[in-house]
Amino acid sequence: MSGTPAGRKEITSTADFDLSDPTFWARPMREREHAFRLLRDLEHPAFYEEMDVPYAPKGPGYYALVKHADILEVSRNPEVFCSGDGGATNIPDMPPEFTEYFGSMINMDDPRHARLRRIVSRTFTPKMIKQFEADVEAASSRIVDDLIAKGPGCDFVAEVAARLPLKIICDMMGIPEKDYGFVLDRSNLILGGFDPEYGGDDMTTVAEKLLTAGMELQGLVQDLAAHRLEHPTGDLISSLVNANIDGERLTAQELGSFFILLVVAGNETTRNAISHGLRLFTENPGQRALLLEDVEGRLPGAVEEIVRLASPVNFMRRKVTRDHEMNGRLYRRGQKAVLYYWAANRDESVFPDPLRFDILRSPNPHVGYGGPGPHFCLGAHLARREITVMFRELLRCLPRIEGGRPERLHSSFINGIKHMECTF
Repeated sequence: MSGTPAGRKEITSTADFDLSDPTFWARPMREREHAFRLLRDLEHPAFYEEMDVPYAPKGPGYYALVKHADILEVSRNPEVFCSGDGGATNIPDMPPEFTEYFGSMINMDDPRHARLRRIVSRTFTPKMIKQFEADVEAASSRIVDDLIAKGPGCDFVAEVAARLPLKIICDMMGIPEKDYGFVLDRSNLILGGFDPEYGGDDMTTVAEKLLTAGMELQGLVQDLAAHRLEHPTGDLISSLVNANIDGERLTAQELGSFFILLVVAGNETTRNAISHGLRLFTENPGQRALLLEDVEGRLPGAVEEIVRLASPVNFMRRKVTRDHEMNGRLYRRGQKAVLYYWAANRDESVFPDPLRFDILRSPNPHVGYGGPGPHFCLGAHLARREITVMFRELLRCLPRIEGGRPERLHSSFINGIKHMECTF
């Protein structure tokens, strides 16, 4: 691999990098692609020591699962590979004080997970999603009009990609427009973590900022929930606080954690898919031309291919509940396995020529919304709708819009684009 800057070791084998080292995630994308290809070529998953963090005891290390088949098998076996023992969204075990704000159903197992998902899914219905589809179209139209008025050279992430999912989720929950900026800022901090623009590189300080952001978001939604109990409207908060599913209701803490999950997962991941999508069409003008020939017919496939290559969530973690053999490897109780969706979506055995952006790719069994099983993304339908409508509107009004060089988020968890200038 040529052109490696002085002081940074060239990657020629799996011994040349460490997934637990934060500096790995600051490497250029081509180097990251090469590293994960080397990991997929191994006969068995590589094992890594966990990084020392001041807010949690050092764990036993983890296996890096990078093959599509392994991701599917683990996802289908939640009884063996659990999410609730220490959390799924972080490699170190989540400290108890974090669970009050980030202990959502994504970090739970059955029966608690099933109970929460049952309550939420009864209110997060296709009817409610359908109700907001017109809002997605209206918001996308307004966003593109505002972009045209602002003119080329502006930040596509801030002006387009971040605005749509933020507005839709806040409107669904009943968050007033005056609080949009507050919600965006806190969600950036929660997922921006160790990026200098958001959290910084001091782990203790970052942990304190995460807790504060979680507390503030939970406080916002709990205040609204208390009002909706007496004055219900048609929003999701009203449905959730007044829902009585087989005698079950969400507690105030559960509602707050669900909101944090929804606003962080729904906002950050969809905005990054939209941002990556523009960059992919910029780098692949032939695919843009192909889409413009038949936007309605080819856009659904284009959205799936964008999500595959963007893979906005790099990984989720699982912990082994009992000794289990998988693909010739024995996983011991208490060990950790990290599911690298980003790497699985580039598995050569499943996706021919995996680095090629191909809007006609079929089949396209990506795991961009997680693997099969109880933790498959509840909002996948809404996310697909937002990405579809946003690109339909962009290509209708600005068919030659392009994204410049992306400024990437420094994160092992989110494959994010912080800023990207656009021209049209």
